[in-house]
Amino acid sequence: MTSPTFDLDAALALLERTPAVLDALLRDLPPGWRDADEGPGTWSPLLILAHLVQGEETDWVPRIERLLAHGTDVPFEPFDREACRARAEGESIPSLLDVFATRRAEGVRTVRERRFDAADLARLGRHPVFGEVTLGQLVSTWAVHDLSHLRQIARVLARQGADAVGPWRAYLPVLGE
Repeated sequence: MTSPTFDLDAALALLERTPAVLDALLRDLPPGWRDADEGPGTWSPLLILAHLVQGEETDWVPRIERLLAHGTDVPFEPFDREACRARAEGESIPSLLDVFATRRAEGVRTVRERRFDAADLARLGRHPVFGEVTLGQLVSTWAVHDLSHLRQIARVLARQGADAVGPWRAYLPVLGE
């Protein structure tokens, strides 16, 4: 059952944990696992991490700032989902993990320092596709976005062992996603 109430503290707690989860999962991962993907046009753990860094640098907090400054008058900049490819070029997992941890800490600190109340979280901004969205929806999406990519990374990594698990595949739904 889902809760209709947004909990800023819970969202920030989750956002704070993501860098450590990714670090534990990806740092020093062998290149074959780091670069594995699910086929043409899909993302490897390296690209997913670069995407998360890109979001920290150009999406989440910049959209919060735009919403606070302009409300619905100035829409958010469209987010280039494929910019991760250029962002990952020549980067290593450890360097991206370090950048991500730093940027995420800065973003969470920025939100915490604002001390948003219920009225702030109800403030409206304009998404270039969805139209009017609230600040609470934006922050909630930021947290759920993390979980979505953690699931994606887990699925990509799990598929590296798909052939080796034999008949246990039937009990591993991650391999069938």
